[in-house]
Amino acid sequence: MGSILVDTGILYAIADRDDTWHERTRIFLENNTDALIVPVTVVPEACYLLNSYLGQDAEQSFITSITRGEMRVEGLLNKDFARSLELLQTYASANIGFVDASVIAMAERLNIRRLLTTDRRHFSFIRPHNFPAFILLP
Repeated sequence: MGSILVDTGILYAIADRDDTWHERTRIFLENNTDALIVPVTVVPEACYLLNSYLGQDAEQSFITSITRGEMRVEGLLNKDFARSLELLQTYASANIGFVDASVIAMAERLNIRRLLTTDRRHFSFIRPHNFPAFILLP
């Protein structure tokens, strides 16, 4: 069994039935058998969006799924912060932001090539250190 890093947009899309990514995300998750890893930096961003746009129940459902072990939360190491800063500087013109940079840094550290994300704009052109490109799902 492999691992997949999960980005914020997917966590919102699965909760919002009106989101354009909802159906393909739902189908992917129903058929997925790989471990889902959520970078710790994604958690507050997802909670903010869920609570702001869908309400407290949506936010609580997300946290419940983590406590049930449906997703594993991975913390950042100092070297992830250093790599994130390097990415922010390298891709400053693309304005990738710290959360995306931390997802990339973690993917590199954990050697995870597959990202479950709705963000094709940023993750499609960034070149990780240890493989030619990310595999963007769904």
